[in-house]
Amino acid sequence: MSTTLRVGAVNYLNTKPLIERLTDFAPGIELSLDLPSRLADQLAAGELDVGLIPVVEFFRGDNYTFVPNIAIGSRGPVLSVTLFSKVPWADIRTVALDEGSRTSAALTRIILEKRYGIEPVIQQLPIDTPADDLTTDAVLLIGDRAMRACLPGYRFAYDLGEEWTAWTGLPMVFAVWAIRSGVDLGEAERAFHQAKEYGLANAGLIAQREAPALGLDPGFCRRYMSNVLRYDLGPLELAGMQKYRELAEGVGVLANSGPAAGGGNTLQRRTPGLAAGVR
Repeated sequence: MSTTLRVGAVNYLNTKPLIERLTDFAPGIELSLDLPSRLADQLAAGELDVGLIPVVEFFRGDNYTFVPNIAIGSRGPVLSVTLFSKVPWADIRTVALDEGSRTSAALTRIILEKRYGIEPVIQQLPIDTPADDLTTDAVLLIGDRAMRACLPGYRFAYDLGEEWTAWTGLPMVFAVWAIRSGVDLGEAERAFHQAKEYGLANAGLIAQREAPALGLDPGFCRRYMSNVLRYDLGPLELAGMQKYRELAEGVGVLANSGPAAGGGNTLQRRTPGLAAGVR
């Protein structure tokens, strides 16, 4: 690479297999780590060229493409996206949403509104605010924070990956490597696939290294990366993304996308290329 490629990713355990040695495989990559919501804003502002962003922000974006066959998703339980609730789904009226989340925040609204016919009162939970003392019926936590949380005051712990697949029969895709319009990865695209292959092959070493700081068991971390999460973006995942997009539009969370807003990526426009493995 002759120029620097500004890449942003999330500093959660679930991203580690995708960024392991990424800058070694492509030395021209400048990697920064931040919350998924902030990465989306940075990509939209042109401060990043590639971002591992929430899938809802991919659809809101301005003609984004994405690195093929790489995502963070699940086909059932995901463990790191949990809605803790004091009451069953049908009785939820107030929800606090993790500040770091946008795809999962939208997913919470989708399930409540489209599956249960409930439009809850929403409030934001700042990333550094403890969830234990909230008065809302439910609270959404994501990432490492969700995996460490216990919240004994909340009777129910709903895994949103599990809830989505049980409802739709499709995988849930939470994030993709989105590429800003006008950016050509060139040979650097291969580095993203090399990092993924290397990271998954060394999930045990990553787990052993990361677990102590997270206060989690290394064996649990390894199983989470190797057996729980899905890092591919095949036909079923693309179908899951399309279903998510349709439902997200239905609850108004994509209201700022579309030609009038300068954004609005769709999978239909990309279906032929995606089927061929081309972004």
